[in-house]
Order: sequence, then C-alpha cells, then structure tokens
Amino acid sequence: MFGINGGEFIVLLVVALVVLGPERLPHYAEQLAGLVKSARRFAKGAQAQMREELGPEFDDIDWQKLDPRQYDPRRIVREALTEAWEDDDEAPVKKSPAAATGSGVDLGKKSSAPAAAPAPVPYDEDAT
Repeated sequence: MFGINGGEFIVLLVVALVVLGPERLPHYAEQLAGLVKSARRFAKGAQAQMREELGPEFDDIDWQKLDPRQYDPRRIVREALTEAWEDDDEAPVKKSPAAATGSGVDLGKKSSAPAAAPAPVPYDEDAT
C-alpha cells in the first residue's frame, strides 16, 4: 500500500519499539488503530453520500476510466483526432517527407514538374 515490503515493515516495528519504548507503545498502537477506524468510517460515509447523490448512476460509472494513473496525453490526443476525422467525411491525408518539411522538392523523385500544394488539414470549428 505504501510501497513497504515485509522486511521493511519489521524494521519499522523494531525502530518504533526502540524509540517509543515498551511502556508507551500500546498507547500509540491504540491511537493508530482509532485513526485507521475513523479514516475507514470517513471513506465509507463519503461513498454512501456519493451513492445517495448520484442514485442508480453510481453503479454505471467506470471508475477505472477516471483513474489518473491511466492518463496518457498521447492517447487522448489520438482519440480526439480520430473522432474529429470520423465526424468529417474526409480521411487524414499522409504527406510525403518533402511536403512535411515545406520544401516542395521531393528528393526521392526526379521530375521537372512543380510540386503540388499540400492537402489542407481538417479544421474543426467546435474544437476552437
């Protein structure tokens, strides 16, 4: 839970026993137990209040999707761009490396024809 394995937990218990001493340790252990119980009671109360305020929609919420550890800005941008392209009837256009650099000269091909103008980028008025 706190990134502490079994060995580290035992070391912490021994240090607590040495620092607090055997006469004060039961009192502090009792206070810690009371703190944990009150934190659990607070969490259950908050969950009950959320369930009461949201009603039946509370069970339909995908809590995994709201987990901040799942946040990936690249995925969010990719999904937003995909949705924007799906809304338009126009598919994304892949540009050649010459068009991407804006040079207008494609070094891979040898032709004397002028380079065509790059295709327009899809524009979403709702996103601006």
